[in-house]
Amino acid sequence: MNDLYNQKHHSTFLTVSAMLTRFYQYASGLFILLFCLISQPVHAELDIEIFGGGTMRIPIAIIPFSAEERLQQSITAVVAADLQRSGLFKLIDPAGLRPHEPSEIAYAEWANRGTSALVIGHTTLLPEGQVDIRFRLMDVAKQTQLAGLATTVPVTQLRAAAHRIADIIYEALTGDAGVFSTRIAYVMKQGQKYALQVADADGHNAQSVIEYTEPIISPAWSPDGNQLAYVSFENKKPVIYIQTLTSRQRRVLANFEGSNSAPSWSPDGKKLAIVLTAQGGSQIFLINADGSGLRRLSKSTGIDTEPSFSPDGRSIIFTSDRGGSPQIYRMSITDTANSTAERLTFEGNYNVSAHFSQDGRSFTFIHRNNNKYNVAVQDMTTRQMQLLTNSQLDESPSFAPNDKMILYATEIRGRGILSAVSRDGQTRQQLSMQAGDIREPAWGPLPRLK
Repeated sequence: MNDLYNQKHHSTFLTVSAMLTRFYQYASGLFILLFCLISQPVHAELDIEIFGGGTMRIPIAIIPFSAEERLQQSITAVVAADLQRSGLFKLIDPAGLRPHEPSEIAYAEWANRGTSALVIGHTTLLPEGQVDIRFRLMDVAKQTQLAGLATTVPVTQLRAAAHRIADIIYEALTGDAGVFSTRIAYVMKQGQKYALQVADADGHNAQSVIEYTEPIISPAWSPDGNQLAYVSFENKKPVIYIQTLTSRQRRVLANFEGSNSAPSWSPDGKKLAIVLTAQGGSQIFLINADGSGLRRLSKSTGIDTEPSFSPDGRSIIFTSDRGGSPQIYRMSITDTANSTAERLTFEGNYNVSAHFSQDGRSFTFIHRNNNKYNVAVQDMTTRQMQLLTNSQLDESPSFAPNDKMILYATEIRGRGILSAVSRDGQTRQQLSMQAGDIREPAWGPLPRLK
């Protein structure tokens, strides 16, 4: 759920007072007013289903690394799952061939199997729980090495090392940055418990950042991936917090009179755009990351909400009903005195929850289509819109850091699950679990190189 729209009642553009009503409903009629940390953690592993795939997939064979059967986690299994999930690779069965060095590769045999690239490697279990990992990506046609890595990691970091290897392979063969080492954030509700969780991009290693008996909404990643801004209702009203993931320290960013919602980080991490009702109506403000320097951006008689910064930090896109129906608008933040909001969406009478792509050339949003609420993208230059999904109730779309996939939540049989769709709509994933209602996903940034 976003901060002003109820996906179960999408046809109504909610007022701020109705927003509160929505969360009474979202809590199944029981909105517990006593602040309480949860004693029993909310935890579940996400399962992934993949649908479709690109028409031109790269055929690649991934040979199980030597001695990895001694490890508690198969590296090659994670690498294979990552590449398959992208929809850009066709996995070739090694069928008994087990080369681990370039000199052991029968290139003609692999070429006859239609293989373009080959992944080989070694693992060595070292003392004190360390693992030496070495891998090579080989070009079958040219019989040359395209990429490789030699690293030593703790046994607890085997999945992370595998994601890094998959990123290297993806970038070497596609020219785009891999995002398998990134993280996602989302809100999960189990019973009367709400948990803001962070997981690897494949849904593994889910950890709760906070857990309460009251709703949590609108998680937003800082550009460096070290902090999350979010909205909590623990004080009987929506308040914006910023939490540091490593230390788990948190602080209040905005607790003004009325509603405080929809945080969005500027690309440099120094400011956030937020939505307040303190000065009447629902309007967009700019605030420093330390909570100082509040400045009003939007000034309309309608509801302005859900800001998203452009990659250059000079403008925002946002949702507003100032024209009579919720649509996406753009506004400069560097020259607000002379800037008027420019309407961007004109197809249909309901377009909300926009987020910029990383390159700034397009944005993703939710478009109402024949009483369905679907993920769409629109080009900033041509204004051409493309629908990417055909489900009933999609929400909260955000681009992957390489712009190739879009993460969103959807509802199946009354329960929220995470999904992702490729930028061209050819590949779709569903990340679900046996129990729990998942909402409000946000894809984190690329990890900073150390």
